[in-house]
Amino acid sequence: MDVKNVALVIVDIGGYTEFIKFHKDSLVHAHEVISQLLENIVDNAAFPLVLNKFEGDAALMYAVVGDDETAAVQDIARQVFDLFPAFKAKAVALSNERSFCPCEACQNIRGLRLKAIVHKGTAAFRTIRQFEEMAGEDVILAHRLLKNGVREPEYVLMTDAFFALLDAETARHARPISERYEHIGTVGLKVFSLSADGAIVPGSHDRANWWQRLWGGRAP
Repeated sequence: MDVKNVALVIVDIGGYTEFIKFHKDSLVHAHEVISQLLENIVDNAAFPLVLNKFEGDAALMYAVVGDDETAAVQDIARQVFDLFPAFKAKAVALSNERSFCPCEACQNIRGLRLKAIVHKGTAAFRTIRQFEEMAGEDVILAHRLLKNGVREPEYVLMTDAFFALLDAETARHARPISERYEHIGTVGLKVFSLSADGAIVPGSHDRANWWQRLWGGRAP
């Protein structure tokens, strides 16, 4: 078993669960759409990010963090934020391609939402047949973070361990929160909100100017 210093990224697609439960005829098309969107996410991630595995509607990726942790973290953060507009573009393309289909899955593609969990820690690697498995407390924590109190439909949630190495320009758009998990304790986190087009919503001190440009000074 090999223990490595890593950045962990979980990208999760949400929006289908409720109506699929009640409309089983949409299930096949939903899986087709989710598969293509997950493939798009992986295709838009580059080294050092590597796919570990798909987990339902999510992709678990990691990057081995070398000697220059700051450079690695900043590159990974840029890639994670870039996944959102790429996801939006792919969802629009799939919606157009499937506009002829009346099923709920095909008619609600543009309603799908994306969230990303990012953490830096250690992971133990082992290979079982052809599959690479990751284990350890930090891997468990990354998955626990999928359950959180963030109310925005789309966001990037970073642990303080990862956030501490971000560049100042990106970091200023985050807001601090904390979550408490059983057997783990309180975890310091930073949230980045994403707009409908996948762009980072400016930090609180920039939002007045942002709303002025977008809505003529009228906040919603």
